[in-house]
Amino acid sequence: MAGWMWLRCVLGPHLQRIHRSPEQSRTDGRAGRRGWSYQPRTLEKHTDSILGWASALWSLSYYSSPLLLCYLYRKGYICSSKLVPVSQYLGTVLVCLLGVACLRGWGRWKNLEYLQFISILEATKKNHTPENKKRVRCYDFDFSYWPFDFSWTEVNNPKLSKAGVSLLKPEPRLRGAADSVLNSVRTLPCQIISFLVAHSFGRRMLYPGSVGLLQKAMRPMLQQGQARLIEEFDGQRNKLVACDGNEIDTMFVDRRRDGGETGQTLVICCEGNAGFYEVGCMNTPLEGGYSVLGWNHPGFGGSTGVPFPQNEANAMDVVIQFAIHRLGFQLSDIVIYAWSIGGFTASWAVMSYPEIQSLVLDASFDDLLPLALKVMPDSWRPLVQYTVRQYMNLNNAEQLLKYQGPVLLIRRTRDEIITTTGPEDVMSNRGNDLLLKLLQFRYPKIMTDEGIRVVRQWLGSFNHLEEASVYSGYEVDDDWCVSVLQSYQAERDVLFPWSVGEDMTLEGRRQLALFLVNKSTDLLSMHSITVCTVVSLVWFLKCSHLLSCSSL
Repeated sequence: MAGWMWLRCVLGPHLQRIHRSPEQSRTDGRAGRRGWSYQPRTLEKHTDSILGWASALWSLSYYSSPLLLCYLYRKGYICSSKLVPVSQYLGTVLVCLLGVACLRGWGRWKNLEYLQFISILEATKKNHTPENKKRVRCYDFDFSYWPFDFSWTEVNNPKLSKAGVSLLKPEPRLRGAADSVLNSVRTLPCQIISFLVAHSFGRRMLYPGSVGLLQKAMRPMLQQGQARLIEEFDGQRNKLVACDGNEIDTMFVDRRRDGGETGQTLVICCEGNAGFYEVGCMNTPLEGGYSVLGWNHPGFGGSTGVPFPQNEANAMDVVIQFAIHRLGFQLSDIVIYAWSIGGFTASWAVMSYPEIQSLVLDASFDDLLPLALKVMPDSWRPLVQYTVRQYMNLNNAEQLLKYQGPVLLIRRTRDEIITTTGPEDVMSNRGNDLLLKLLQFRYPKIMTDEGIRVVRQWLGSFNHLEEASVYSGYEVDDDWCVSVLQSYQAERDVLFPWSVGEDMTLEGRRQLALFLVNKSTDLLSMHSITVCTVVSLVWFLKCSHLLSCSSL
């Protein structure tokens, strides 16, 4: 029995923190705290440090392997006479690391806190009862060992899981059969290069948060953020299994039991390309009193997989299914809040689940292609276009146009990431293009050439004073605009696009265009001292009172 427990300690996860149960009394000298960092014994501490350095060196070698192999080849080291002694050295190192792992297991075996943890974890894996789940949630450990809490297959047909959820695909060009075959052969080298680019540095440039070295550097910050969510907000960590088999790391904070009206609304947060729910945009709706569900992209934090569009959509789908079937929220109670590149999964969610209450896009863009072309050489243009459309087609605007509900866009005037020229050129912000496409689709009779012109003039403002100057210059009457749109909706109650404005004067269409753009966006400066502003929304591109939303 003792040998079996020691083996479990050898193969067991790394324990970082112990969270005190909310019901547990504080009579053991740790008053005022609901958690503490796990303190390994000396043997476990030093052996774990050695294994940690070995893991870091392996990660560094993995990412630098192309350059390392080229160097070894040029020096003539890639030959049988050289590889045999190298393999012997590597074998010796592996045996030594195995011995270090066994010593670490011995150190864990002598630690009562770790023994108690590993016993609870094993009991939870064998009997996944609510009581065992509550006990295992009191520990922060390697998420790969976490028992899964919800699977996509519980509410869907497992036979559909291989293809994944549906995505919008670029329309294929019509070609003859012979021409299509000839073109495929001719473009085969480009296709191969595109595949290699997308699956190597391309994906990591687009989602730097999936790089293991970056996650290792951020680990203390992520652990601190996770402890705060669990210990201050009673957050519940859950493992979801998506239809592609990826394990998604989520955090849920339930405010329904507090009795407030806002707590009945669930805000699902979609992070940016280097964001994690532990330190991301969950804090904003939490301050507003909402129930919040955060999740990490595939390959981020505890989530497995790689963040390609199909995997991203699969992850978003299982998060929504979990919110509905396990947490008990209705789609009409859910608000999607997305930051930057998270706009792709957010727009996919409202496209696929149109009953979702509303959508907030913070510092997002309309399409990835213009931003990708900005950072790549002009000579790479055909390759970049093919790679983006084939493997990284983040078509936020195209998906957003399928949604009929309320939308709020938060624009950053000095955003360097989603601009195509520079932060000093406000009009190059792709958030403007996202807004224009949405308004042109929903209100085509208002967004004529003159309507687009005045909207662009308003969007070119750097601050609220310039916006107000443009707004007052056209003498916009807010009450009149509200009455026109409300009466149109009441008389027709039709889906977008609306024909409102077709029998209106040029001055009236200008007023409506400026009114709509003013009510659908919030402008924030990236260099503002106060970056958390409460925005009360009465008009969300549609006559509907929704919520009070805080924007980062």
